[in-house]
Amino acid sequence: MSLKKTLPYILLLLFSTVTIAQQSYPLYSADIEAQKTWVDSVYNAMSQKERVGQLFMVDILSSDPKSKVDKVRRLIKEQHIGGVIFSKGGPMRQAKLNNEFQALSKVPLMVGMDAEWGLAMRLDSTYAFPWNMTLGAIQDNKIVERVGRQIGLHCKRLGVHINFGPVVDININPANPIIGNRSFGEDKVNVTEKAIAFMTGMQGAGVLGSAKHFPGHGDTDKDSHKTLPTLDFTRERLNNIEMYPYKPIIQEGIASVMIAHLNVPKLVPEKGYPTSISPTVVTKILKDSLKFHGLIFTDALNMKGAANFQSPGDIDLAAFKAGNDILLISEDVPSASAKILEAINKGEITQERLAHSVKKILYAKYKVGLNNYEPVITENLVDNLNTRLDDIVYSQAIENAITITKNAGQILPVKNIDEKKIAYVGLGDDSGDAFVSQMQKYANVTSVKVNDTIGISKKLEPYNYVVVGFHRSNDNPWKSYGFSAKERLILETIASQKDVVLDLFVRPYAMLDLDSTASIEGIIHSYQNSKIAQEKSAQLIFGAIPSKGKLPVSLKTSKAGDGFESGTLRRLQYGIPEEVGINSDTLNKKIDSLVKIGLSRAMMPGAQILVARKGKVVFEKAYGYHTYNKKEKVNLNDVYDVASMTKILATLPLLMELRSQGSISLDNTLGELMPEMKGTNKSKITLKKALSHYAQFKAWIPFYLKTLDSVTKKPSKEYYRKSYSSDFNVKVADEMYLRSDYPDSIIRFIGESDLRDRLSYKYSDLPYYLMKKYLEDYYGKNLDDLTAQRFYNPIGATRTGYRPLNKFRKKDIVPSENDTYWRNQKVQGYVHDMGAAMQSNMGGHAGLFSNANDVAKMMQMFLQNGYYGGKRFISKETLEEFNTCNYCDENVRRGVGFDKPQLSGSGPTCGCVPMTSFGHSGFTGTYTWADPENELVYVFLSNRTFPTMENRKLVSSGLRTQIQEAIYKSIID
Repeated sequence: MSLKKTLPYILLLLFSTVTIAQQSYPLYSADIEAQKTWVDSVYNAMSQKERVGQLFMVDILSSDPKSKVDKVRRLIKEQHIGGVIFSKGGPMRQAKLNNEFQALSKVPLMVGMDAEWGLAMRLDSTYAFPWNMTLGAIQDNKIVERVGRQIGLHCKRLGVHINFGPVVDININPANPIIGNRSFGEDKVNVTEKAIAFMTGMQGAGVLGSAKHFPGHGDTDKDSHKTLPTLDFTRERLNNIEMYPYKPIIQEGIASVMIAHLNVPKLVPEKGYPTSISPTVVTKILKDSLKFHGLIFTDALNMKGAANFQSPGDIDLAAFKAGNDILLISEDVPSASAKILEAINKGEITQERLAHSVKKILYAKYKVGLNNYEPVITENLVDNLNTRLDDIVYSQAIENAITITKNAGQILPVKNIDEKKIAYVGLGDDSGDAFVSQMQKYANVTSVKVNDTIGISKKLEPYNYVVVGFHRSNDNPWKSYGFSAKERLILETIASQKDVVLDLFVRPYAMLDLDSTASIEGIIHSYQNSKIAQEKSAQLIFGAIPSKGKLPVSLKTSKAGDGFESGTLRRLQYGIPEEVGINSDTLNKKIDSLVKIGLSRAMMPGAQILVARKGKVVFEKAYGYHTYNKKEKVNLNDVYDVASMTKILATLPLLMELRSQGSISLDNTLGELMPEMKGTNKSKITLKKALSHYAQFKAWIPFYLKTLDSVTKKPSKEYYRKSYSSDFNVKVADEMYLRSDYPDSIIRFIGESDLRDRLSYKYSDLPYYLMKKYLEDYYGKNLDDLTAQRFYNPIGATRTGYRPLNKFRKKDIVPSENDTYWRNQKVQGYVHDMGAAMQSNMGGHAGLFSNANDVAKMMQMFLQNGYYGGKRFISKETLEEFNTCNYCDENVRRGVGFDKPQLSGSGPTCGCVPMTSFGHSGFTGTYTWADPENELVYVFLSNRTFPTMENRKLVSSGLRTQIQEAIYKSIID
């Protein structure tokens, strides 16, 4: 075989050899020879005291007073310590101290931190990732690896070289006061797999990991910070449970192990010795039996589990003799250093033993890049430690962790939403606001205050589905997590009367406080009370995301590994742009900039904008005010008059439903569908042509003009009254009632109207007047009731409907115009369109009010071929039929009801959308568009007609389609 052919095999062999060496000797770098040369040169240049100094890592808080900082400065200069472990404070302060300390040190310092769930474990202004117990519920270990990587990247950015994690303790004891949520759980295999994944991610980012607390701190109810816990188990049990994770994680290349301060009689022959200073534990078991060649740290030597044993200095000496490499947080470095030097001089410690540890430390320093030390850059530091990618990783972790452990009667996810009257009851001492707010995006969820059992029955009487959220502080995993006696009683009382879903935003062990869960239908473990956890849990409850998590610990009625996997009902999700291939910076900046222009140029007083992709809302924002007086800010729950978008959000869905059922055909003529059209010039017009605006209809008829006094140009008394009566029962506006027979006259006027001379494209409202009449006659109900019952209620469009004053507070309804030509009042809560107003504010072409979120639900239903929330509304074939441009050859771009992209020149879109896309715009300044190919929904709502519809700046500027173009430019996949 030629050299050319054998070279790849040789390289593969060398690579495999290096990889195996790096796993067996985890402190080795890829350039081992260069590393060894650097280590030897640094070691040989050191004095004996400097070498001993490398063994010490001292603690410092970046918030410490000058006296404590000065002490560390002296230890660096006088004792030549090898490293520092930073604790509480802030990232900027730490970075500056770090740079100062490094500048003082002859050999670069190794910087460590306890950042088990990220730098936020110790520092303000930094990111808190999920706790290990939460990660323990995740079934996809790649997600845990991503969390570890992000934490590693944060550490590296702040100049931290070793993170004392992952915790590999098997938390069998629920009463464990110090581990608990810091553990991945009670199952040894799951803990080991999660720890390896976490380590792989973190060390892959260039930060050393540390498995702790050897030999295992999980099954104890004592805190080694305060005392010396005892683990009085057999050696077989210890090997099988407590020490189980160490062999696999060592084989996978963990860089260091931290020794706990524990009393373990079956492992420690030295009576009364904590494990941290036992040669048997450190050397014979960890180094010899488990063949660990990485760094060995003591746990903090100022902890009572160690400090109570011997005086400062003695404990350090004993720990070093036992086989530890780094003495963490010594209480007296000068004394300890002197005693170790004395022991070396006496021959109690050999030079080889000292070199063994010091060189390992130097190997580690080289591996993390300290051979080419650079100061921490403080510019943009806080921003770099709080990124959108962090949110994505956190969000993905939480979504995959949330666990359903009880689902009696398939109470989860919420189905048949229109049949549910949902209440939320909050327990605990922390906020559940984000949880409630997210649930309210899916349904009418009422927050009910319950402080005790008095009056519960009456308060919850209207509801048939109760979500109880149990919220406690998310600050750290040691916070209180249990139910109080009063909370238990409240929960028991509610569950005895109602269908209940209990959602716990705390560690799972809280369930141990409950005597019984028999009367609770659904139990969800959301693990943490963060905003993202609350939002994701709400999405799971309503079937937007599936349930994937498995319980990491055992409870009274559930065991580790339990968890119901649920599918989705394909309701809208809510998340982060990057999760669906959109650049959030581009999206946010561009839309904000364009809207700012629109507001500053008085194109509209305010707006709501929403963007969803792949079934996930990733941009939802309210801008400006209801009017130019700037008194009422636009809120996401405010409703707008969507004008002609009514056509595709109300009338068209009802027609498509009938078509799906085979009740109508697009080839049906108006004469076949409506007796009123028989014998008229509209009789033979097909539904397809009418709805495609290719039927010679006039654009519109100003019906209201016929009702004005010919002299005063004011509403004629022949047609209007200020108060309701049986003869004047059509409410047009405040104190304005139209004659009862006039709506029928409108249909007659349309039937009698002339057709345009030439068959060509002409957008017209008139067919939708007729479709309103047809649908209401067919069902025997008005459009308001029809659309609510058949679409809006089932999909949870709770902010959508005709005649909004009957449904919403007036202050939540954005006004449309100051009408000075007919109604002579501010139009607020009444439809702007005059013809629709004359039909009891309920037209087939206009009259609908909605917010952006609800419009998106309808558009998403269309994108999903008529399916939403677990229900099929319209067949796929029907959607395709109505979303077809039947007369493109005749220069008619429209589908059947839906607007479509322009065929040439300017048009209703940015020109950057595919021809399969569809949507509609509204006269009042509204717009929505859906793109099946890119799975995109865009909603823009405004009241550009306020105070006058003569303001056409929004229309002429093309702002709505400029925003559409910005959305497409933000797509990065």
